[in-house]
Amino acid sequence: MYLRKLEQKDAVYMFEWMHDKEVTKDLAADFEKKQLKDAEEFIISGRQDLKNMHLAIVSDTDEYMGTVSLKNIDKDAQNAEFAIIVRKCAMGKGYAWYAMMEILRIAFEELELNCVYWCVSKKNKRAIKFYDKHGFHEALDIADRIKKRYEEITNLKWYSVLSGDDYQNKMLERKTIAGCKIISIKTIPTVDAGELSYFETIQDIPFNIKRVYYISKVPEGVRRGYHAHKKLKQLLFCPYGKIQLILDDGNRKEEIILSDPSIGILIEQPVWREMLWLEKDSVLCVTASDFYDESDYIRDYREFLKFKHCIKK
Repeated sequence: MYLRKLEQKDAVYMFEWMHDKEVTKDLAADFEKKQLKDAEEFIISGRQDLKNMHLAIVSDTDEYMGTVSLKNIDKDAQNAEFAIIVRKCAMGKGYAWYAMMEILRIAFEELELNCVYWCVSKKNKRAIKFYDKHGFHEALDIADRIKKRYEEITNLKWYSVLSGDDYQNKMLERKTIAGCKIISIKTIPTVDAGELSYFETIQDIPFNIKRVYYISKVPEGVRRGYHAHKKLKQLLFCPYGKIQLILDDGNRKEEIILSDPSIGILIEQPVWREMLWLEKDSVLCVTASDFYDESDYIRDYREFLKFKHCIKK
């Protein structure tokens, strides 16, 4: 499967889904009144449209399976609205997920946008299940100029993705790194106003927070850390920038890049850690289960391996 520009041969398949009630039943537009010429005119008009990008989702044999779009592209505000529709025969076969990932890549990498947002009727259980399953955050405080487009429609659920978010869920799919959990931090995004991430002691992380510290103003290429803890539990996350985290549990050494503020690493066991600053002025935040105690540190790697060996015994 791949994306390409819409072609006239796609019109007949577009007309098919427009008159498929299973596809359109929860959509705002009245597609039943559409004719084949409407699909043909949509394809023609889209070729000169600089504010909207409509691409065909096609099979390996170049058969049209749906349309994915970036609408109302605003280069000044650096945002755009996402939309997607697939034929019934394409549902459940990965076309929607592939197209969404590819159009987001285009938005962030090629168009250099900062935010992509969209809305869906709360009655559209199928769509909401799809977005929630893939971990997309519900957006609040939508700008009036955006809501105005839908002022005649009620009961909408809004979503948004920001540049730098792990929207492909690559980190969460790993689940662990060197035996430490990779967790999702609760996040509420807003369109044109960033996002708010939060966690609560005990409810979201399995310890009471007694200390919070952060490392900032670090030049690019600097490596820090070089220690482990005997008992201390911690949650590490990067609210700004990009940091490579290297963890070693004594048997395996694994790496992960922290750049999404909604992703955290939960360390509940003695693990040797190193942090490499990939971007200047990136920030590493840490919440800890206890007050500072130098005796809890292991600052020599050979001592760390001995300590881990004693624990296993």
